[in-house]
Amino acid sequence: MPPLLEAVWPYLPVAIIVVVTVVLAWLVGALVGGLLRRSSPPLARAARQLTVGAIAVIGATFALQYLGLNPAIIFVIIALLGATALIALRGVLGNYGAKYFSDIYVPFKIGDSIEVRGISGKVIESNPMTTVLLTDNDHLVSVPNESMLREIVVNTSPQAWKEVAVPVTIGSSLDLAAFESDLLKSLAKLRSRLDPRFPPVLTTKSRTAQSTDLVLTLMLRRPEDRDSITAEANKRVAEILEGARAPRRTTG
Repeated sequence: MPPLLEAVWPYLPVAIIVVVTVVLAWLVGALVGGLLRRSSPPLARAARQLTVGAIAVIGATFALQYLGLNPAIIFVIIALLGATALIALRGVLGNYGAKYFSDIYVPFKIGDSIEVRGISGKVIESNPMTTVLLTDNDHLVSVPNESMLREIVVNTSPQAWKEVAVPVTIGSSLDLAAFESDLLKSLAKLRSRLDPRFPPVLTTKSRTAQSTDLVLTLMLRRPEDRDSITAEANKRVAEILEGARAPRRTTG
């Protein structure tokens, strides 16, 4: 056996573990994304990231054990650092996490009038820490986002029940105009269940070099259709994104 191969040979199983971990993480991540295709894209993306991270930790554990190292020490250090960070940042993390879930599950948006914790006003800003209200006497009130999940929130805007906001995230490589056109055409089959006075609207919420966050706004005919229409809209978004990622066949 050549000297170079002899030196590398003992570490070959570690390389195999790494490759298997990467492939398995990709496959399971894709499976989780498929299972959550009817849910909101940000939630599906977070679930995929969590799954990939868990598989990576398991793969690293096997690799360390094969090398004769005790991974327990590393896990103890990570756990202590994580616990310290959670204790120190529990308020910040609570508000930040609440912002993520309130964007998806709490039915209000900027411009709506809401009442929470006995305070009423118009929503003029929603940042990662607080939701800012402008009261009737022109006072600014910052409500921690965590309160939006713990307290009862009343949306006092007229016919607020009609509006459904579906968050959408697309990659920067995707043609936004083409995606919008395909999505609005796909939603044509839902028109009988939507308010004909207000067609579906896709607006840009934020943009980075990697992705663009959008909001699809639908106006319902009946309040009991909220869950089914939200699920159907998420399904159609996922189908269009999968079609955009699929390789195109060329004919000679």
